[in-house]
Amino acid sequence: MSSEPQPQPVPNVIRTELALWAGIITTLLFLIFGDRWVADLSNLLWYSLLFVWLFVVIAWLAFSVVRHADALAILLGEPYGTIILTLSVIVIEVAMISAVMLTGAGHPTLARDTLFSVLMIVLNGMLGVTLLVGGLRHREQSYNLQGAATYLGVLIPLAGLSLILPRYMEGAPGGEVTLLVEGWLVVVSVGLYGAFLWIQALRHSNYFTQLQPRDGTEAVCADHHAHPPVRSIGYHALFLPLTMLPIVLLSKKMALLVDHGLSNLGGPQALGGLFIAVLVLAPESVAAIKAALENQLQRTVNIAMGAALSTIGLTIPAVLVIGMVTGKAVELGLSPANIHLLLLTLLVTVVNFSAARTNVLHGIVHLMLFITYLVLIFD
Repeated sequence: MSSEPQPQPVPNVIRTELALWAGIITTLLFLIFGDRWVADLSNLLWYSLLFVWLFVVIAWLAFSVVRHADALAILLGEPYGTIILTLSVIVIEVAMISAVMLTGAGHPTLARDTLFSVLMIVLNGMLGVTLLVGGLRHREQSYNLQGAATYLGVLIPLAGLSLILPRYMEGAPGGEVTLLVEGWLVVVSVGLYGAFLWIQALRHSNYFTQLQPRDGTEAVCADHHAHPPVRSIGYHALFLPLTMLPIVLLSKKMALLVDHGLSNLGGPQALGGLFIAVLVLAPESVAAIKAALENQLQRTVNIAMGAALSTIGLTIPAVLVIGMVTGKAVELGLSPANIHLLLLTLLVTVVNFSAARTNVLHGIVHLMLFITYLVLIFD
């Protein structure tokens, strides 16, 4: 651990944690006046003002969460930094989905749409952009093949069991599942993800670290000066959950605005899932792009595939348990068109990450699939 960068002096906490203070002020204002503010959203200008306000504050807080997770990644090293980042993002994601599920008329397909959006964003959008910009800057990039194979080896069965199989089961209408299958999905999701974390953090953590080139032709960037200032482990471990707390508290009000938009403004239902996924994944996407530009493709793989896997492995059990407790219906099975797109995405990901080096073509293919997903939302 001696090679790791040491904590450096940084500006005072008031300046560095502006997002947290903005989040605290916004939370207090909405706790005091929020019920009155959201009681009548018929005025489009007022609705837009509240929506933009909450969106900006929550996104700012989410970026600050990623900043603290990145600092812990620098201090602790991989794969622990990525594990902290993905688990933090999952807490935000579950809070947002749960709030919308329990708000208004309820949206039984919201969890499914959000999960599918996350998979499309990270496996096609995020990987597409990172492989493209990384390939343009470095021509070819390398990563740890064993790590990518481990991610996909767990992601594929979990995606198939959670999002594809329920569409073909006859025990419940549409893409819903019976109580027996819900219980089994909770067990298998938590079990497989727990086994993966054991492999990632303990038994085979070397699978998830950047391989060092043997021929000296590739310079792996280790310059941490481009990263935000790093304090102590205790500082970032404290402020990471503190920064997440306003997001969780504000998610109920944001859910009311999302529910109003879905119910009264006539947008496609899948837009709700896309909105939550974009809000939650935007900071991770920035971190993944920065890693690709710094020729740290393994960190990009860890962020993207880690986000996809943790979403399936942890969000599915969470929303199913919430559905059981509250009696809310949860529809998991995708439509036939989206099933085909998911299978195509998984197949392309397996093919593109079956070799140890990537290039711009891989990024272009993933981006075309992501654009196809956006087209299908409005079809």
